[in-house]
Amino acid sequence: QAMAELQPAGYIGTPSFLKIILEKAAEMGVALPSVKKALVSGEAFPPSLRDWMTAQGVDAYQCYATADVGLIAYETSARQGLVLDEGVIVEIVRPGTGDPVPEGEVGELVITSLNPDYPLIRFGTGDLSAILAGTCPTGRTNQRIKGWMGRADQTTKVRGMFVHPGQVAEVVKRFPAVLKARLVVQGEMANDSMALHVETASDSSSETLKAQIAEAIRDVTKLRSDVLLVAPGSLNNDGKVIEDARSYQ
Repeated sequence: QAMAELQPAGYIGTPSFLKIILEKAAEMGVALPSVKKALVSGEAFPPSLRDWMTAQGVDAYQCYATADVGLIAYETSARQGLVLDEGVIVEIVRPGTGDPVPEGEVGELVITSLNPDYPLIRFGTGDLSAILAGTCPTGRTNQRIKGWMGRADQTTKVRGMFVHPGQVAEVVKRFPAVLKARLVVQGEMANDSMALHVETASDSSSETLKAQIAEAIRDVTKLRSDVLLVAPGSLNNDGKVIEDARSYQ
């Protein structure tokens, strides 16, 4: 009721709270005709929620920011990814490492800000994203990212031992033939197993390579693991280095 009386020109905040406001207003029969624009951040803003808000008469756009850096990227009317702010330098790296990934591949957002009052060099946000090729149709020429695509911290516990993405990266670096790897943990809690899915150009029947990789996993993680050799490009481009596929029922 207070918002209806104040007639605010727009909204800035989390999308979930704006949804609550709109739903509550509709429930009470209170019209909010002045709220036509919204800038949302602080959590995921999926297309389904954006379309729902559009149906309520609110044109909502998202920005990506952190408390340490401030604004990193923002959405435009093209609705094609987020344009990077001019004041930050962005890298996309493989989770658990500082190694840049090829353009278009999902990885962790690492930000450098040369703000003289609060400089940050290669600050790991812990968020996943990917570089979006090309330029924005609106005419903005700076690089774009696809937006927030999940969290990069994939540390999981297997048979009482923590396994980290950095350990997977350490195993991969021991074998030049390995292009990419994904550790999949399966089974049920207390009865789980893990298998390292490895992209390699080598013969998929190479038992010697599989045995060497399995030995390296045991050396690094202190756990046994199966090894599956797959063709290059077989693993999903979702930034996951460790996939917890166990049943928790």
